[in-house]
Amino acid sequence: MNPSAHTKSWSAILCGALAAAGGCGDSGGANSGTGGAATASGGSSSSSGGLATGGIAATGGAATSSGGVAPGAGGTNITTGGANAAGGPSTGGASQATGGTTANAGGGSGPMSGGSSTGGSGGRTDRGGAGAGGSIGGNAPRGGSSSSGAAGAGTSAGGAGGATPSSGCGVTTSLKSGRATLSVSGVMREYVLKIPDAYASDRPYKLIFGFHARGGNANQVTGSGNDDYYGLYSRAGNSAIFVGPEGLDAGWRNTDGRDIAFVKAMLAEFNSKLCIDQQRIFSVGFSFGGMMSDAIGCAMADVFRAIAPMAGGIPNPEHPYSGCDQPNMHPIAVWMAHGDNDTVVPLADGKDALNLFIARNKCQNQTMPVNPSPCVAYQGCTAGYPIHFCQFAGGHTTPSFASAAIWTFFNQF
Repeated sequence: MNPSAHTKSWSAILCGALAAAGGCGDSGGANSGTGGAATASGGSSSSSGGLATGGIAATGGAATSSGGVAPGAGGTNITTGGANAAGGPSTGGASQATGGTTANAGGGSGPMSGGSSTGGSGGRTDRGGAGAGGSIGGNAPRGGSSSSGAAGAGTSAGGAGGATPSSGCGVTTSLKSGRATLSVSGVMREYVLKIPDAYASDRPYKLIFGFHARGGNANQVTGSGNDDYYGLYSRAGNSAIFVGPEGLDAGWRNTDGRDIAFVKAMLAEFNSKLCIDQQRIFSVGFSFGGMMSDAIGCAMADVFRAIAPMAGGIPNPEHPYSGCDQPNMHPIAVWMAHGDNDTVVPLADGKDALNLFIARNKCQNQTMPVNPSPCVAYQGCTAGYPIHFCQFAGGHTTPSFASAAIWTFFNQF
């Protein structure tokens, strides 16, 4: 079957899946009914306040245009992990601290939780593994080892550690909460930003991207009676900055890498004007938003700490989805959920993405139960890069436990 036939067949299947829910529209607000599926935007019921449960026109599905992901044009590459650009830990003495903050230039840094630095000018690892020595810039980002330079062996456990501030720390920001536009390769793109009310420019914050489903827009996940960033904003307190990007054509086809380029441009904007912890950048999304989170895991695992795709997938011969360009094979932590009776985005497509990240993180096939049930944790993964998979009884929807489980997963780092 030629690609055009596949696209037509997929569109017919998706629209058929939503026929009972009110058609196959591309945009609109959240359903005002109680507990029902969002039939226009994929957002949650405004009465129930739950997560989105809508059919494909509102809640996602595949891209109908083909084309893999090309490396994003525009924006800047963000370096994460490891010591900041101007140096490793300070010389002399032993120090041990939890959750210290790495200075922007030179000076010392608080070692990771449970880690220690001893003497010398050695580099350090940020997210697991061991660093042995290393001169300025000689540390291994997010784990692994650095072996160049003078003495000074450092160790760090995976999980919570010191922050790596962006260049926007200490800067009086011009950004405000609300809808904004950004030019990306000559195209004006939109997003909704939510900065904590008590934002402090000298404190590095988590940055969490929330991607909407097909047929929706940024408002679908950014509050106003909808999901409030998949329920994460209320759990974050004052610890995170949230952004709800808006897709072109009400989705995330990522044609020619345009949506990855958009993510990179947003990161460049936020890192220069807000105080962002470079070690704690996350993505969450449902359906087409889950596919976009998978695409980020493929293309930007060296920038994002973890992703949480729900009812997502990676490309296959029948469905292009959001692409899966892999410029590097850096591991990434993954929390993933998929209904076992999803007739819109097949469970098999979600498991294709799962298997890709299992291989990338060098996990074993063995699993152990993990809260909440029925989630499992894959064993033997690269230290600091766990994978949790939650196959639940249900269709094309977000599970009831998603918000709490995703926050717990993100917040461990």
